[in-house]
Amino acid sequence: MYSIQKISAQDTYSVRHPVLRKGKPTTTCYFDGDDLATTSHFGFFADQELVGVLSLFKKTNTLFLEKEQSQIRGMAILENQQKKGFGEALVQYCEKDCISKKVPLIWFNARIQAVGFYQKLGYSIKGNPFEIENIGEHVVMFKKLI
Repeated sequence: MYSIQKISAQDTYSVRHPVLRKGKPTTTCYFDGDDLATTSHFGFFADQELVGVLSLFKKTNTLFLEKEQSQIRGMAILENQQKKGFGEALVQYCEKDCISKKVPLIWFNARIQAVGFYQKLGYSIKGNPFEIENIGEHVVMFKKLI
């Protein structure tokens, strides 16, 4: 049995930490803007266990002309639960959330190793790869929803 539910920023840490911040202090799981009223955190539950997270920030990137934009951050699925469609379900859930709020564009900084996953979901690369210190190489990816 699977479900996607809104969760708190702090609830995301149990997945963000082992997947995105392995070997680093738990404090690195906090993202600037996590506690804003305009930020939403979603959890993917498999048999009532939190196995995936995705945070949606209201944030504008000047690479895009749309006034309303959302940024995905902290997308993570526990390693032993990957390749089961859970990440895809989380992303699609957030796309529907954006469409219902009339947000026409989602963008994010994708780790290089995740680019293929997002391309399968219809996301495109904008610009050149860049380094995020202590994390690795990324590219900006986006999708127009409306």
